[in-house]
Amino acid sequence: MAGQKPRSAVEPDVWKQPDGTVMSCEESILVLRDNLAEIEEICQEALEDAVLMDVSEAQFREVLRSVVEKLTNPYKKG
Repeated sequence: MAGQKPRSAVEPDVWKQPDGTVMSCEESILVLRDNLAEIEEICQEALEDAVLMDVSEAQFREVLRSVVEKLTNPYKKG
């Protein structure tokens, strides 16, 4: 596709739906790819800022992991 963003190194080979079937909607996959690229860019910039301010890289990475773990799914069923 023209103008398609390259895949991230962390992007899975396939995106799966909750039931395990492979997602086939190209528009949705492109949105996921764009969102992932934005997240990576913001996290990279934040890590660089933290390191420049003499924050422990290991501690900052742990904080980022905690952020992801604390995300909530507002659409969770049941």
